[in-house]
Amino acid sequence: MQRPTLSIPRLKALGTCSLAAVAFAGTYGSHGNWWSVERAAQDSPAAGPATAGHCGPATEPGETGPARFVAALYAAFDAERALEMTAFVDRWYRVPGNEGYDAALDHVAAKLRAAGFGTDERLELRVIESGMRSPTWTPLSAKLALLLSGEEPRVLHAFSDPVDRDRVMLPVNAPSADVEGPIAFQLSEVTDGSLLVTSQPLNGAILHRAGKLGARAVLSSSLFPFTVDPSGAERHLDAIRFVTVAPGTSLPVAQISPRTHQVLQALRAERGDVRLSFQARTETAPSTLRTLVAAVVGASRPNEAVAIPSHVQEPGAGDNASGVAGMAEAALTLAGLLRQEKIDWPARTIEFIWGDEIRQTRVWLENTQRECVAGISADMLGQSPERTGSIALLERSPDPGALVVLPPDEHTPWGFGEVGEDDILPNGLNLIARTALHDVARHVGGWRTSENPWEGGSDHDVFLSRGIPGVLIWHFTDFTYHTGLDRMDMLDGEELRRSATVVMSAALAVADARKRDLARYLASLELEKELRVAAARRADEKALVQQWQGWCRGVERWLRAICSGK
Repeated sequence: MQRPTLSIPRLKALGTCSLAAVAFAGTYGSHGNWWSVERAAQDSPAAGPATAGHCGPATEPGETGPARFVAALYAAFDAERALEMTAFVDRWYRVPGNEGYDAALDHVAAKLRAAGFGTDERLELRVIESGMRSPTWTPLSAKLALLLSGEEPRVLHAFSDPVDRDRVMLPVNAPSADVEGPIAFQLSEVTDGSLLVTSQPLNGAILHRAGKLGARAVLSSSLFPFTVDPSGAERHLDAIRFVTVAPGTSLPVAQISPRTHQVLQALRAERGDVRLSFQARTETAPSTLRTLVAAVVGASRPNEAVAIPSHVQEPGAGDNASGVAGMAEAALTLAGLLRQEKIDWPARTIEFIWGDEIRQTRVWLENTQRECVAGISADMLGQSPERTGSIALLERSPDPGALVVLPPDEHTPWGFGEVGEDDILPNGLNLIARTALHDVARHVGGWRTSENPWEGGSDHDVFLSRGIPGVLIWHFTDFTYHTGLDRMDMLDGEELRRSATVVMSAALAVADARKRDLARYLASLELEKELRVAAARRADEKALVQQWQGWCRGVERWLRAICSGK
């Protein structure tokens, strides 16, 4: 997932239904915190935790909408097979067009072909090839060693295989290197031949200044402010952040852990003669960007499609090997259920997309003859709440809650882009996806989930920019996000199974919307309207009251249109 450009829309007092409180309470046994969240939610009209453990609006219980598909999808989803695929994808440092990226696509394509995609006329499979503006990049090896007088070199960070945990020590586009020199901890300390060790991010400004001062390399221990181990065990001190530098960067660069940074500071204070050696091997090569697309062709409205993109690039197990494998397994599950006639063939087409985040959706939209009616981004699906502190989230398409944030809504620490009134295009996809979260929670006997106003940063933004309803199913706050700690030991097969079932049941609910679904949706819409309008009135936000009322009228029209089929 890619971080958006930040801006600050107008914020009101945040509610007691805090994402951090929910995640922490569910993860580390702070039952008092969760009880207070749940009790506060029950005291608000139409709040979620009173029904299904969801921090957000309630939905009307029922067996229509996503509930028509949840039981079959959940039962047939093979979590073990999905984790095996995740582990294969996680073996690679995946950059668009490089060996690992292509290996992941080939692996998914092979699984799909074996299930009949590409041979059954109702199960399409194709690869879209696109040009790349710059060569692809691959890290081969790296080693950072501590050099102390009279001692053998001590390796601080190293990797020699793409599967190694320290592989992210090399930022995307980092050059090869073989340098040695004394440590400098501030730009003011840099002399010709020193290696700058900093907690500042590796941006163009610091690289330019360090290079002009004669630094041989810049090593950064920067982390996101939210990269903090919620368990108190300080695992984040061993995190190496995954970053990207500009193509053509010539100054050697690397990421190190905060713990390594602390060790180096202590040693220099004690010894004064600390030196480092840094070697890196990378390669660049011309390549072609590939986007893999699998389609379950609609039975009666095949030229209308619900799209589900899952990005391949970025070297994390949660972000986003879990999404890639989770949606591959979901496609296999759906194909099997349709052939066994356990689920009716959907009226509209469902298209699965794997490729380079953001670009994959643009590529698909530019190369399809189908009308896209909705998009669901499947990103970061399998993180273990117990091990990462994250919680399953629905990120809504822009609604009035993105203009003024009121309880039970709250933005995540991710950050968010600016939303204007012109960006508020009423649709019912938010409600259908929320209903899917509730339905899965009811099916499994309880599941703590939440939702957030639009923040941006993944493929749902591409749909939204073209006036197409788009939402994101994801997990946050994952303290391992974009670090070398985001590996298989931080995932949970049951969480992946539930998240994938949410994505698929929501997609099927849109692709095969029926007239009998409408009554439940409208009842759920009334629950949300009651909650939102009451919150706006309590905050004395008269304009917001009108905006939510207008939004709900538009959602009703959208739902009536999408459910106008059988």
